[in-house]
Amino acid sequence: QVQLVESGGGLVQAGGSLRLSCAASGLSVSRYSMGWFRQAPGKERDLIAAIRWSASNTYYADSVKGRFAISRDNAKNTVYLQMNSLTPEDTADYYCAASFSADYIDSHGYNYWGRGTQVTVSS
Repeated sequence: QVQLVESGGGLVQAGGSLRLSCAASGLSVSRYSMGWFRQAPGKERDLIAAIRWSASNTYYADSVKGRFAISRDNAKNTVYLQMNSLTPEDTADYYCAASFSADYIDSHGYNYWGRGTQVTVSS
């Protein structure tokens, strides 16, 4: 059974940092493309960062480029999202997901999902 469990969310002041973790079981993060999505209240869930399974290729949405970094620790079977220079606009529920689609930027190709972790950035 595949499980993705996010952690590391919480309340932070604007300008601060958080590191989200996604611990996987039932699949190997080295064999899947892994993505981080976020959904703010009243908005759609968007892919904001992804790392391709076969290489170090990464993708970032324009809204987080230069501030967020996705990484993967195959030995721990865990994916991370380092978030710096946070703003209130980053407030959302953050979800980890896994994809075996050839297109790791295709948000519709993500097959397995975690339950999410909440991030709140105060001004």
